[in-house]
Amino acid sequence: MRGRLSDLLNLRRGEAAPVFVAGLFFFCILTALMMLRPARDALGIERGLDSVRWLFLGTAVVTLLVNPVFGGLVARLQRLHFIGATYAFFAASLVAFWALLVFAPGAVGARSGQVFYVWFSVFNLFVTMVFWALLADRFSSDQGKRLFALIAVGGTLGAIFGPWLAARLAEPLGTPTLLLIAAAFLLASIGLAAWLVHLRGDGPRTDPARPETSERIGGSALAGIRAVFASRYLMGIAGYVVIMTIVATFLYFTRLQMVAAAESDLDARTGLLGNIDMWTQVAVLVLQVTLTGHLIRRLGLGFALALLPLAMAVGFIGLAIYGSFLVLILLEAANRAIQRGITRPARETLFTVVGREDKYKAKAFIDTFVYRVGDVVGAQTEGVLGRLGLALGGLVSVVVPLALVWAALGIWLGRAQQQRAVAGPALPAIRNSRMD
Repeated sequence: MRGRLSDLLNLRRGEAAPVFVAGLFFFCILTALMMLRPARDALGIERGLDSVRWLFLGTAVVTLLVNPVFGGLVARLQRLHFIGATYAFFAASLVAFWALLVFAPGAVGARSGQVFYVWFSVFNLFVTMVFWALLADRFSSDQGKRLFALIAVGGTLGAIFGPWLAARLAEPLGTPTLLLIAAAFLLASIGLAAWLVHLRGDGPRTDPARPETSERIGGSALAGIRAVFASRYLMGIAGYVVIMTIVATFLYFTRLQMVAAAESDLDARTGLLGNIDMWTQVAVLVLQVTLTGHLIRRLGLGFALALLPLAMAVGFIGLAIYGSFLVLILLEAANRAIQRGITRPARETLFTVVGREDKYKAKAFIDTFVYRVGDVVGAQTEGVLGRLGLALGGLVSVVVPLALVWAALGIWLGRAQQQRAVAGPALPAIRNSRMD
């Protein structure tokens, strides 16, 4: 029975404990994020969709400014120290927002709501980026293909539990208290990160070729930015992320427009957005537990990375034809199921074959600033198409060509990752750019 379960979950000897701890780690992060996300979205559209587009631009600027700070932490601190410092900073920020809501409620207005929107967007990117960077450092390329989807189940359960917990506690305890609960989950993540790093099992922790936990990564604060522009492989990942976020932003604004038309009350909007977030997790969970690890291992990363672009192209065509709220929910469910259940584990596996410095610094630049650049481009493009009166038909004319390029890039990245995995331990991309 144990052997059958291990085969189903793609587990090998010594991997169960690290996978469990990593899944619990991701559960804490996604619980904290999803408790607060519906309120973020509802606050963001209080002053209209145009304000959200400018908030995207503000978020991109903030992530660009924060990247050298994070790079400096990576260069100067040991791995667990800069991970702990990142989560502790965001937990402290949540406590500060709680204090503002409790002790100075009169100061809370539209401007503070916009600040929270930008802060949450940065928070969302950095806490998940640090988690996946640690996993890329902790697990090998083969383990990433087999196990990342299984580990992501923890995040899916957190994405379900977070909105459920918020709905149960918001009324008896008050909305400000939710910020403290989210901060507690972040602090728990620090302990789980330490536990994962020190667990002995089959993986990089016991591999003598890998640096020990106590070593500092070193380098400069801007090394990650330079590495991305010096490596075709990292530039390919950046291009994939940009196109992905542009298309996702098209879907995001389409959802906001339909929700704004369906509900005018702030509380009703929050509840509607929260329900969409919670109920679309079921398909994600099924994919992560039963299919993704086997699919990536047997059909390859290229197929896994190309699946989402093709599904999004088909989905937008269907949305343009029917234009109903039901089709939107189905498209969002399919997008999240494939993105979280298949594409995200596959995309994170791409980083298992780059140098250790690039796992944290270059990945931070791609997953935060580059990601938000895609948001800005997508938001402004959607706004221009809307002002021209093209609406969904105009979006389809943009999405379909982008999806074809996106899918081709995914196939190329899958092949490039396999070549790097066969070649052996990766060197930092800044020093290995001639081999790309």
